[in-house]
Amino acid sequence: MKYRSTRGQVKAIPFSEAVMMGLADDGGLLLPESIPTLSAVELSQIADFSYPQLALNILSRFIDDIPQDDLKDLIDRSYATFEHPEVTPVIAKDDIYILELFHGPTLAFKDVALQLLGNIFEYLLAKKNRHMNIIGATSGDTGSAAIYGVRGKQGINIFILHPKGKVSPIQEMQMTTVTDANVFNIAVEGTFDDAQAIVKEIFGDLDYKQQHALGAVNSINWARVMAQVVYYFYACFRVQKETGCAQVEFSVPTGNFGDIFAGYIAMQMGLPIKKLILATNGNNILSRFVTKGDYSSAEVHHSLAPSMDIQVASNFERYLFYLYGEDSARVCEAMEIFKRDGVLPVSAAELQEAQQIFAASSVDDEATLATIGEFHQKTGYTLDPHTAIGVEAGKRVRSGSCPLICLATAHPAKFGDAVEKACGVSPALPAAFQGIDQLEKRLETMPADLTAIKEYVDRLALK
Repeated sequence: MKYRSTRGQVKAIPFSEAVMMGLADDGGLLLPESIPTLSAVELSQIADFSYPQLALNILSRFIDDIPQDDLKDLIDRSYATFEHPEVTPVIAKDDIYILELFHGPTLAFKDVALQLLGNIFEYLLAKKNRHMNIIGATSGDTGSAAIYGVRGKQGINIFILHPKGKVSPIQEMQMTTVTDANVFNIAVEGTFDDAQAIVKEIFGDLDYKQQHALGAVNSINWARVMAQVVYYFYACFRVQKETGCAQVEFSVPTGNFGDIFAGYIAMQMGLPIKKLILATNGNNILSRFVTKGDYSSAEVHHSLAPSMDIQVASNFERYLFYLYGEDSARVCEAMEIFKRDGVLPVSAAELQEAQQIFAASSVDDEATLATIGEFHQKTGYTLDPHTAIGVEAGKRVRSGSCPLICLATAHPAKFGDAVEKACGVSPALPAAFQGIDQLEKRLETMPADLTAIKEYVDRLALK
């Protein structure tokens, strides 16, 4: 399997090069040259696999330059860190299914990909006797999951930017209390979009990228999306077995379009998904696109679901590549227009095509709190704000003709204030969080300034 960029100038590179490159050198995002498909017979043959077995089967279709035995070891070690034997269990509640993605070390769905990505980085660096400086931006969960994926690993330094005061207290503590010598936290005085733009600008400086051997952990790295494809298969198979239904729908809380794009890839591989429901908070650029064809930037508003406080979804370019008929020149033109005018051109026919795959709804803070409270009262199950947005959006726009699976992206204790406000009780702190507020913290507060961030990385990077 070879990889190419959405912008057409990077072509035919192997997986090991694609994962180390992160953002493509032409500024685009990397994708496989073709999407492998599975027949109905092949799907039935893997339906009862354990999560690690399924991961090996799916991921080996995208990775052909890591020996199978080595890939199996990387997968097994990555998911051994999860506290639940199923890794991503599916729980039936009310008339929906909850896909719990928060059983990893940082209790968020990002662990599913980043535990694996950290091990892949370490494996490839050791093979080539190289080092890497990872730089990434986070709206909440990516930062801590990435840090936990590479903390203490040889040959890797990690620099994580987060918007100061705009992540939950637990999320901030998870990042800043990791004081391993290879971990550097930067609180940026701005929004997540500011931090993400700085990271993309840094990766766009090819001399700087090569000089510092930069690697990416944001979902601009294809391996992030690839790893997340697996749990769509896992959940679909479990719900099909329980219900006997041929198709399922997924509701996905998303801000950067990476998690739901993994569902799109699973769908293109042949998984029988009737519809992908895109759930946003009030920062609704993605839901506006699906419902109205309006992909235009707007001001970011802080919400109860901070991981979704995004108005420029970096992974959307990957879907745009397919929507535009794999026309890289048109993708380049569209991204230039968006950069200049803040609006992306989409035709009526393209909107109709997108609506065949996606439905969408935007859920504000008031509705989020109401959903957490009502769901808890009815089922005894506690949703975090992001998951609640997925549940509410799913209920609003589901077809009703097949089971609905809602992705639970974080443990409710990560957003205890919102949960307490909704339910009247604070969620119990998992053992991983107990006493975290007493730990030593280390972070640097910096302006949202490209030059200042580059100078900071330059001073502390592995060389």
